[in-house]
Amino acid sequence: MKYNLDGKQGVKRFGKQVIKRFDKQGVKRFGKIQWLLWGGLGVMIFMFVVAPGLWPFDPYEQVLSEVLQGPDASHWLGTDQYGRDMVARILAGGRVTVGLTLAITVTIAVMGTLLGIMSAYMDGFMSRLITLFINVALAVPSLVFALAIAAVLGGGMGNAALALICVAWPKYARLARSLTLQVKAAPYIKIASLQGQTKWGIFYYHIMPQIAGPLVVTAVLDIGVILMELAGLSFLGLGAMPPMAEWGSMLSLNRSLLQTAPWLLLAPGGAIVVTVAYFHYVGENLRQYFDKI
Repeated sequence: MKYNLDGKQGVKRFGKQVIKRFDKQGVKRFGKIQWLLWGGLGVMIFMFVVAPGLWPFDPYEQVLSEVLQGPDASHWLGTDQYGRDMVARILAGGRVTVGLTLAITVTIAVMGTLLGIMSAYMDGFMSRLITLFINVALAVPSLVFALAIAAVLGGGMGNAALALICVAWPKYARLARSLTLQVKAAPYIKIASLQGQTKWGIFYYHIMPQIAGPLVVTAVLDIGVILMELAGLSFLGLGAMPPMAEWGSMLSLNRSLLQTAPWLLLAPGGAIVVTVAYFHYVGENLRQYFDKI
């Protein structure tokens, strides 16, 4: 594909040429991804933001006369050892678990990407310093370090989120640095520089569009990993504290009742599996889409 890189006009012509390459299957794939992404997000917003206000039971109200009641027409997923409705707790827990997971993923993706780009795009001492910082962070066992940070800071979802942010950003920095160096060495970047474009213009118009796809795919695929790690910290008592409704802490609280009241573990466990599978499926579709355009 031949194109002239002369700033905004060059980018527009390049975009038009890329669009012409999209076949019908590519358009269908993009439409499918949009439906998966926005449809799934719409369902989650309804379930975790709207539905808790519509559901007739309070996730924290204890009804001792309905302790360990199995699923029925009134309590669709039964009740726990304090008589609390499990549907209400799953919905409230989803707001905490999924909402905080998305916030953590966005934070580590932005922070890691910026540091990776700076280390690759800058010259001199700062570039070497940032690169050294990234390499040191990559050498640390992430899960062990997260457990240590969460234990030192104490319980709580905020501390658990901070622990995961401290250990999860290096993968984005490494990927962003590698992609930026690869694109930076391309011939058309040198051509753009010779045409008088500034470093900011080259980065904004030529480098960022090239590296955005892999970074977005990595972030979407990473949502499921972050969700399981966050739930894992709560399961170990380093995340959500009772009586907060959170999927990991619900598994931990009810693990001794697996044989007598299995619905108490199947409900939060199933919610985790479905959510992780959804984001993994969307991420895989995004990866296949970017690979074929």
